[in-house]
Amino acid sequence: MADASMGWLRGTLELVLAAVLAEGDRHGYALTQRIAELGLGAVRGGALYPVLGRMEAAGMVEAEWEAGQGGPGRKVYRLTAAGRERLDAETERWHHFSVAMDRLVGKAAG
Repeated sequence: MADASMGWLRGTLELVLAAVLAEGDRHGYALTQRIAELGLGAVRGGALYPVLGRMEAAGMVEAEWEAGQGGPGRKVYRLTAAGRERLDAETERWHHFSVAMDRLVGKAAG
């Protein structure tokens, strides 16, 4: 079952990242921690950073290097206004999709 859940996370990672960034600016490791806290699973950098890069190229997020405290600097990501609009639209689509899935699996289960 964990494999299916990870597939779901990979398929929705852009939406997940936008929603987490709507809570506040975060660097990559903090994003993965928050996603795990939410019970959505573990995200590795090899999956995280390409999606963040695509989101940045699309204008959904912007990134800024922040000086490290006694260590290397880190890139902090922020959701842009365009990212917020996309999040709102994708949230609406997600709602419709999840309602349809609930109907489908409800029928199948019972």
